[in-house]
Amino acid sequence: MAEERSGYMQAPLGESEVFLNFQQALSRAATVNRSVLVVGERGSGKEIAASRLHYLSPRWQNRLVTVNCAALPPSLIETELFGYEAGAFTGATKTRKGRFEEAEGGTLFLDEIGLIPLEVQEKILRVVEYGTFERVGSSKTHEADVRIVGATNADLPTLCEQGKFKEDLLDRLSFEVLFLPPLRERGEDIILLAEFFAAKMSMECGHLELPVLSDEVKRQLLEYQWPGNVRELKNVVERAVYRAEGKRIVSIQFNPFENPFSTTEIQQTQQNAPVGFDGIPLSEYDRTKRDVDIAFLKRALEEGQGNQKEAAKALDLSYDQFRGLYRKYKDALT
Repeated sequence: MAEERSGYMQAPLGESEVFLNFQQALSRAATVNRSVLVVGERGSGKEIAASRLHYLSPRWQNRLVTVNCAALPPSLIETELFGYEAGAFTGATKTRKGRFEEAEGGTLFLDEIGLIPLEVQEKILRVVEYGTFERVGSSKTHEADVRIVGATNADLPTLCEQGKFKEDLLDRLSFEVLFLPPLRERGEDIILLAEFFAAKMSMECGHLELPVLSDEVKRQLLEYQWPGNVRELKNVVERAVYRAEGKRIVSIQFNPFENPFSTTEIQQTQQNAPVGFDGIPLSEYDRTKRDVDIAFLKRALEEGQGNQKEAAKALDLSYDQFRGLYRKYKDALT
């Protein structure tokens, strides 16, 4: 379904260099009355970015209207965007305004813009080029003063090569293209966001004390790759707070679909158990883990000839993640 968004923009949360650079680019683009594309992975905050583009722009006093193109059947996207006249098709008993009319003077946010059918792209192109359109079932021309912000996780230039997206429209919409940094590249922002989500969930659960993330939980959060980005982090942290016995969060579960009764998972766990660890007492977990971390960091630094960025690549870690581990074990590495 299409959605409307109103109210004030949500404040972004982050202190990493890559995130602050993105916010700076967004603020600069917001002031220019041109179309903008926001490209980012699922759950990375594309809608929040679109909201900031609107409320930082000269159009902020007018409406921000959101259309989730992924939630609409292709056959309905045209009528949703441009409206229709009474009698235009079976069931059209009265005239209905489209989202372009509702966003007049403001911003129209087209989420998952890559899913819009080609014939509808043609009509959007006309709005961008000439500022005019017709409702479905009408020949009367309407003027539109609307700024378009599109968002996608798709590779739009590749879709153009495949004939699934109009090159002319992409040219008009890509005055500025903003790439949202994935959460795994934001380093310590992960902990900042986790503590924020944990505090909010704790209040929602009626807890009297704010939650505290253990060092081990923080380490796991920093090392995880976050394919679902901020949305996934929120779920993981909220689940941990909800399950915790006290204020201290000592365990997290990344995959809520892990079946404890699955014989396949039990067999895989047994098969993947580290060789040579059986004789180590469980009480030695922290020390053993520390030794393994240090050994791998030393090997990676040696292979990278002391270059930390090369060492991070060898370990398949982001540079911020590597730096976090390096700072943690610096005394043992020098």
